[in-house]
Amino acid sequence: MSTQTFHLPDVGEGLTEAEIVQWRVAPGDAVAVNDVLVEIETAKSLVELPSPFAGTVGELLAAEGDTVTVGAPVITIAGAAEAQDASAGLSAHGEPAAAPEPDPAGAVLVGYGTGAGATSRRKRPAERTETVRASVGVVAKPPVRKLARDLGVTLADVAPSGPAGEVTREDVVRQAEQASVFRNIATPEAPTVREHTIPVAHVAPPAPALSPGREEAIPVKGVRKATASGMVRSAYTAPHVSVWTDVDATRTMELVKRLKASPDFADIKVSPLLIMARAVIWAVRRTPLIGAAWIDKEDGSAEIRMRNYVNLGIAAATPRGLLVPNIKDAQDLNMRELARALEKLTLTARDGKTSPADQQGGTVTITNIGVFGMDAGTPIINPGESGIVAMGTIRQKPWVVDGEVRPRFVTTVSGSFDHRVIDGDGMSRFIADVASILEEPALLLD
Repeated sequence: MSTQTFHLPDVGEGLTEAEIVQWRVAPGDAVAVNDVLVEIETAKSLVELPSPFAGTVGELLAAEGDTVTVGAPVITIAGAAEAQDASAGLSAHGEPAAAPEPDPAGAVLVGYGTGAGATSRRKRPAERTETVRASVGVVAKPPVRKLARDLGVTLADVAPSGPAGEVTREDVVRQAEQASVFRNIATPEAPTVREHTIPVAHVAPPAPALSPGREEAIPVKGVRKATASGMVRSAYTAPHVSVWTDVDATRTMELVKRLKASPDFADIKVSPLLIMARAVIWAVRRTPLIGAAWIDKEDGSAEIRMRNYVNLGIAAATPRGLLVPNIKDAQDLNMRELARALEKLTLTARDGKTSPADQQGGTVTITNIGVFGMDAGTPIINPGESGIVAMGTIRQKPWVVDGEVRPRFVTTVSGSFDHRVIDGDGMSRFIADVASILEEPALLLD
């Protein structure tokens, strides 16, 4: 009976290492070709790895929570029969095969990196694939417990749905969503006058207790590591310049209200972010340099690469860290299609299922800092782009209209730009165009 060893592959994003999040199999399990073996977390996304073999699971060579380098062995499968499809990514001798075309049905193995002799780096050797029972009787695996801690979820409050009565990752996410933990990647609803009146007495919520010990170390890895590297590279490479303006967004709020009442949008979430997205797409058409990229060439020269399309990025603060997925060819979408794309993007990010491909190739980004109650900011440009726009919170404020002070819904639109690509007039014209759409969405009909 032959035994094959499955090595951690490069899943197509220049992967050098990944964390084992959850094993989907256990020793002794029978597996078929393309059955999911394990879920890993890379610097950009959660990825399910299918089996290239059929047989019986032998040994799990890495524990949940381990960080494993590309090419390191992670599992053995006894009596393994190799997949005939090249998408398995292995030759008949268990060696790396040529990188295949991606399987639209879900196969993600696209070849192996170097370092076949590498070994896993154990960070939590005591945490294996068995579930852990807490003193209060809650059953959950270590990654699920960590996710609960990250989201501020008390496991005792979570209704378990696992086959053995354990709390699953989906249970924790659902509990967090119900507690509005994901408000940071949602979009603001139209505020009301009541929401912005000053209460007679305001009682601050109790502060959470401090963690035991004077200090604790949090490993920098995964999305946080990739984000930190990208932000430093952007901040110290592209000369950032920021501009901003206040906007009367009352008519935007009125349009959002009408769209919500429309049968055409009955099954789609509609928010001011939808109008903001349409405004940015429209404004990029009028100032194309916003979507261009500065390219440093190998011979020491440089070029500005014009991109005649809009891959619209939406910055999303998720439990895994900051993600910036983008909507491909957003300029071709009508209002309903764009609303649907925004909804799908948000739900996918919230569930931790944003793929690497969805985070690549962006041309301009929107960051919705208004959901944090912030009025304005100076965001850092997403690497590979030349502009990022921030939308502040929408509040009712006194505003002068036709010589009279009236209550209006007001927001601030700000943006940061790569001054190598865009001069002050282009930046100002772009922000002014975005503001004009928010003030009068009917301009989108032009």
